[in-house]
Amino acid sequence: MSTASGNFDGGRLTEIIEEREMTRAGLAKSLQVSRQAVSQYEKGQRWPSGNVMFRMARILEVPLHFFLGGEVPEVSGPVFFRSMAAATKSARVCAKRRYAWAKKVVKCVREFVEFPRVNFPRFKVPHDPIKLTDEEIERIALETRRFWGLGEGPISNVVWLLENNGAIIVRQDLPVKTLDAFSEWSKEDDTPYFVLGAGRGSAVRSRLDAAHELGHMILHRHIKNLQNSDVFRKMEEQAYYFAGAFLLPARSFERDIMIPTLRSLVLAKAKWKVSIGAMIKRMGHLCLLSPAREQRMFANYSRRGWRTNEPLDDEIEMEEPRFIRRSFDLLIKNGVIGADDLESRLGLYIDDIEKVTGLIGYFRQSERNVKFPRMIRFDKDSRRTSVRKNK
Repeated sequence: MSTASGNFDGGRLTEIIEEREMTRAGLAKSLQVSRQAVSQYEKGQRWPSGNVMFRMARILEVPLHFFLGGEVPEVSGPVFFRSMAAATKSARVCAKRRYAWAKKVVKCVREFVEFPRVNFPRFKVPHDPIKLTDEEIERIALETRRFWGLGEGPISNVVWLLENNGAIIVRQDLPVKTLDAFSEWSKEDDTPYFVLGAGRGSAVRSRLDAAHELGHMILHRHIKNLQNSDVFRKMEEQAYYFAGAFLLPARSFERDIMIPTLRSLVLAKAKWKVSIGAMIKRMGHLCLLSPAREQRMFANYSRRGWRTNEPLDDEIEMEEPRFIRRSFDLLIKNGVIGADDLESRLGLYIDDIEKVTGLIGYFRQSERNVKFPRMIRFDKDSRRTSVRKNK
């Protein structure tokens, strides 16, 4: 048995199998070993030979040292997924593995870059979501806007707003469409993380996703058990209600919708950058539409094919996270860190690092290596940065 195989960490094998969504039987067949052998590798009951390890690294597309110990990243806080159905279980596991890798990248970057401090409001909310009323959510959404000095007008960029207040946001290709987005308030660094889906949907839908996840971070961060289906559905309803109230504050939105028609909502969409469907739902919440009229409006909305593609969907630009990209821009420009060093530190190939951070193709320009350690600081609005050597 080789020295390398003697240091084999079975937890890393479980990690990569789940992220790649590969079956144990399929991996065993590719490795030309038994299904039982793969299980024993994972449990640490048996070490693979050197040749098997090399094949394993090639098949699973990770550097060999991925398997040689080190931290197996875990997610400690509750993660707010859109779907908890059994059909999405493997997709959720895969998404959590990718998210944990993204957190490892952020941890690495934070050795050199200081992001804005977390500046999220805290409210007293019932520990039982069933006891949280729509009126309270309406008030909390408005207070959140006031906390950040937003007034009652449209929010120009939700993603940048969250990043400027200390949230970490990445866009990833999520394993299944039903996930859309998810979030966690990380216990490790006391930071809210948002993962938004990439490559699917419109900019307005993504803004609603971000506001929805913000609702979970504001209303539900103290919730530990997400397994109760009734409580889970209630929390999803509350997060959607919060998103509508946060993006479309009642008083100013009502003034814009004097005559609620689909034509008037197209004009309002250009201003508020919120989907027409979400505005119809919001008007229902505010009793600007009777239930019967809301139903008729949605029927007309569907007949026009707007459930698939609304007017202005192709014109409103997607809001992209910028802090991680800007961090790497500065780190690379100043010779602090490069692709080779990231692969060595994280035990992942650059393709995976790009995938989990949403920076597809970013590191493929040229090879870059570490020259000297520095600290880089972002100020709150991220328009100015400073670079200084660590002492």
